[in-house]
Amino acid sequence: MTQQEQLVEDLKKVVCTAAAAAKDFVGTGEKEAGDQAAVDAMRTAFEQAHMDAVVRVGEGEKDEAPMLYVGEKLGNEKGLKLDIAVDPVEGTSLMAAGKPNAIAVVAATDQGGFWDAGSAYYMKKIVVGAAAKGVIDINKSTKENLQAIAKASNQQVSDLKIYVLDKPRHVQLRKEIEACGATVDLHPEGDVIGSVLALLPDSEVDALMGIGGAPEAVITAAAVLALGGDMQGQLAPQQGEEREGLLSEGTDIDKVLMLHDLVKTDWAVFAAAGVTTGELLDGPKETASQEMLAEYLMIGPGSGQIDNDFYSVPTD
Repeated sequence: MTQQEQLVEDLKKVVCTAAAAAKDFVGTGEKEAGDQAAVDAMRTAFEQAHMDAVVRVGEGEKDEAPMLYVGEKLGNEKGLKLDIAVDPVEGTSLMAAGKPNAIAVVAATDQGGFWDAGSAYYMKKIVVGAAAKGVIDINKSTKENLQAIAKASNQQVSDLKIYVLDKPRHVQLRKEIEACGATVDLHPEGDVIGSVLALLPDSEVDALMGIGGAPEAVITAAAVLALGGDMQGQLAPQQGEEREGLLSEGTDIDKVLMLHDLVKTDWAVFAAAGVTTGELLDGPKETASQEMLAEYLMIGPGSGQIDNDFYSVPTD
């Protein structure tokens, strides 16, 4: 087994173990407890992983998170040297409410390859699949981008479905999309899952647009790179404290972040497992043989490589 093949197997285990651990908290209203269970399970799985890795995107700084904190070392130090980006449960509120589209997710690339989000929390993004690669421009209007996406994918603008987070900050964006005749696909959470749906050729989603998480952009970028899609981002601080932190770090807030800024290497791998059943993945299911079957989606490390199957997680 090559090192990259071993990495794929390890990441399957990591995300599926986290998803299975969170299952007990689906629909309970216990958002923090469910997230912590996923964090604990993911961290334990990483202990056995054949890698020499560092967390680049995680649960926060060391003084904010006891595990999976930014800068933490993962793995047995015997495999590939990697950057790791994790979100043990993307959509914790969805999990707690028992609603669709909560996932456990992780991404990896060569060490030093992932963008450092620093104090950034929010980012304006456009994500498209391979058909619209090279035609988006985050500084252009919504109408211009939709027209470019439609032309590149041989569609009419009215055929497009755009994934948008259902937030007050997107009221104007929704109006602009609807004015062009495209469909707004609203979701309460989950810009990583929305981005992946935009990337998959058999999905009804054509693009993700709007302001979501800046750290999540790194996870998203791994999938974009592996599937040959395209992505642009621009920091969009929502509070004065976030803006002040970025300026104190010398960050150019107005800079357009291209895919190669977010992932500086030529390969990446993205892995997700369903926590609740949704558009992309089913939630874990218990079997009669004391196991939990978790559905996963693996994208990469090879270009265009996709694996979608079930992984058996022991329940004892």
